[in-house]
Amino acid sequence: MSLPPPFIHIPGIPNFRALGGQPASPPSRTVRSNLVFRSVEPSQVTPEGEAAVSRLGITHVFDLRSNVEIKQHVNAPVYNLPGTKRVFVPVFEDTDYGPEAIAVRFAQYGSEGPTGFVEAYRTILAAASGPYRTILSHLASPEPTPMLVHCTAGKDRTGIICAIILALCGVEDHIIAEEYSLTEVGLGHRRQELIEHLMKSPALGGDREKATRMIGARPENMTASLRMLREQYGSVEDYVIKHCGLSPQDIEQIRKNMTVDAVTNAES
Repeated sequence: MSLPPPFIHIPGIPNFRALGGQPASPPSRTVRSNLVFRSVEPSQVTPEGEAAVSRLGITHVFDLRSNVEIKQHVNAPVYNLPGTKRVFVPVFEDTDYGPEAIAVRFAQYGSEGPTGFVEAYRTILAAASGPYRTILSHLASPEPTPMLVHCTAGKDRTGIICAIILALCGVEDHIIAEEYSLTEVGLGHRRQELIEHLMKSPALGGDREKATRMIGARPENMTASLRMLREQYGSVEDYVIKHCGLSPQDIEQIRKNMTVDAVTNAES
């Protein structure tokens, strides 16, 4: 069954949706709906799904996974969507996937309440300056082409960069959090597959409850994480400039590229 917008039915790629339509700043602007897309990893796409991706005009696919992660997840190999350029931008280096690091990260995600997610997302923000710079630089080009960004589930590393993009456009935190939470329904049948994969990790010891929490995308996880980002870095703009290395002019170009007149967006 197809989900309503912003989800786009791409056979074989659950949780595929457009990042757009949210009210931006100034109030007469909204986030452009045909430039940034997000999803789970695309290796199970069908020929019909490939054709659907092609119709969206996507030219670049940014893969936030690490090599070790890809090798460990046998059901999610590298897959190059026809007509697109895969840009490998791992957030975590292969050394970050040692047993100790995995145990700490799983413990953070698996804890109750948003605190664990906040700490996990703090780690992502610290590690992702290079990958996020690459993605944001694409959006800061004079005429960026449509792009897809994904990790494994399209939830955490993907969710943070999408939140940053929306925040740069002036979208309010609670709306960003609502967009993030769409993954709860977007994963569809892949949700159970991901839970089963997580349960096989020694760090979780077969704990289904923790694995299920790890796959969750409650809005309060994102609102608390955006608050943490500002407390640690000053603002989203400060993070992008000081940590990712973009300029104020780059940010202005992203806003210009990513927002359109609200009436125009509604008609597109």
